[in-house]
Amino acid sequence: MSSRTGIPGAGPGGRAPRAALVAPAPGWTLDADVVVVGSGVAGLTAALRCADTGLRTVVVTKARLDDGSTRWAQGGIAAALGEGDTPEQHLDDTLVAGAGLCDEEAVRTLVTDGPAAVRRLIAAGAQFDLSATTGEIALTREGGHHRSRIAHAGGDATGAEISRALVAAARAKAVRTVENALVLDLLTTPDGHTAGVTLHVMGEGQHDGVGAVRAPAVVLATGGMGQIFSATTNPAVSTGDGVALALRAGAEVSDVEFVQFHPTVLYLGPDAEGQQPLISEAVRGEGAHLVDADGVRFMQGQHELAELAPRDIVAKGIMRRMREQGAAHMYLDARHFGAVMWESRFPTILAACRAHGIDPVTAPIPVAPAAHYASGGVRTDLHGRTTVPGLYACGETACTGVHGANRLASNSLLEGLVFAERIADAVADARMTASAPEEAREEATPGATATAHAPLLPPEARAEIQRIMTHGVGVLRSADSLARASAALDALPAAGSAAAPAKTAEPGVDTWETANLHLVARALTAAALRRAETRGCHWREDRPDRDDAAWRRHLVITLRPDAQSPTLDTLDLTTTDSTVFPPVSPVIRKEYP
Repeated sequence: MSSRTGIPGAGPGGRAPRAALVAPAPGWTLDADVVVVGSGVAGLTAALRCADTGLRTVVVTKARLDDGSTRWAQGGIAAALGEGDTPEQHLDDTLVAGAGLCDEEAVRTLVTDGPAAVRRLIAAGAQFDLSATTGEIALTREGGHHRSRIAHAGGDATGAEISRALVAAARAKAVRTVENALVLDLLTTPDGHTAGVTLHVMGEGQHDGVGAVRAPAVVLATGGMGQIFSATTNPAVSTGDGVALALRAGAEVSDVEFVQFHPTVLYLGPDAEGQQPLISEAVRGEGAHLVDADGVRFMQGQHELAELAPRDIVAKGIMRRMREQGAAHMYLDARHFGAVMWESRFPTILAACRAHGIDPVTAPIPVAPAAHYASGGVRTDLHGRTTVPGLYACGETACTGVHGANRLASNSLLEGLVFAERIADAVADARMTASAPEEAREEATPGATATAHAPLLPPEARAEIQRIMTHGVGVLRSADSLARASAALDALPAAGSAAAPAKTAEPGVDTWETANLHLVARALTAAALRRAETRGCHWREDRPDRDDAAWRRHLVITLRPDAQSPTLDTLDLTTTDSTVFPPVSPVIRKEYP
């Protein structure tokens, strides 16, 4: 095992080798001080704060401004806002949920800065549900929390309300946006500093086709990677674009093996694919019970919090019961809520269930785990800086060390909020002191420092990637299933897919997204195969025990393009010496004291 304190695999001058997608040269350009990729809570918070400091800010988003993952968040945002609650208690719950792999300094930053960040969100226009008796913010509980500290809005529409408020603020401030745009690759100067991004606008808006936004700072806030699995709670845009871009740019990613499978997703049948309706953990927080087909509660005795145990424990409990009984799903029983509570507290979930022929007022809800949240991502320090100078990451795209091996419920919106603000401050400070010189930025061209081009796959390969990942790298994993998945993924560039063998792939949105999914799937599978233990939401059937002596540390991955191979590059995996991440890079530490 080894640790890294600099940029791994760096070439001459300290630059990491780079890969790039095959794409046309940019036909148009925009200039900015910072480009933010993504329009969820993390992206818009970073953009608004950057704009407030006077930075020329451009937001690039893959769909419409309000179509990101944030608006799908149901449960709420966690912070020590209630009487008797403290950041220290929030820290303790987060560390327990993270299964020994959280970076404690990052968690302390989150829980200490969190309450004030939520209040600033409210000041920006977000309206949370209030208690009818006290008039204060109504707080509830979710899995892993020992106190009621989850603020919610619209009953179960918290993400939609946060998205509405931030989008309204961005429009009020006239923050420049480029919608319906897929970001392709990082632009860099000859010495390896970030100089912007290339992107493809999908037939709408002021620009069309491939272009470039030139800026000395890039913030990745592209959300998750749930679409690498057949069934997920993630929207269709969650194809791991930020993590894939960062890998191709030479950045480190970490902890990608820890994909959280939400325990209670509406079960729609064995062939259900794509985004599935989530049944928020807040339903269990309000007193719903998990039961089998006979109505027996099976989480009691498995954990002191029963149905409100951390998500990895509940997901495993459901999977065990399903295997014991040969069942395809379990049930969530909240009939005792009654119609009035369902309609007022969980109107979104009630409507989703009824749309699929299930009335939770009168019948238990069939549920099963599905891919939900990536606890890992692009490795950053406490100011969102990555191992590539000028490149930042926040939200689900990032790995700050906060979540460890398993995210605590409702910490994700808070992480996006807190670390986005810290990134904006770091970008503003860097711009005031020193950034990439203007003349160097002008020299930057797409792929100028690339040593290879990432293989493009036909769009039909997307379903094949999802099938491979679902069967080999899902909730239950083993050395055999992971090895088979790895071999199948590696064979795809040469073989195409089962649906379209060896079909020539042309540059375009579908093939670029599929290339991103393929790269992220390979990284996740490699990390899951290397981590020979069960920890948090990484469950190895062949290694059922947690092994702190060997594995209480982080796996770090970088991409090493191979100019000799037209179809595949190499993933380098190493480990840290402890749960503490090493500094992101000597280059960045010199530039940003």
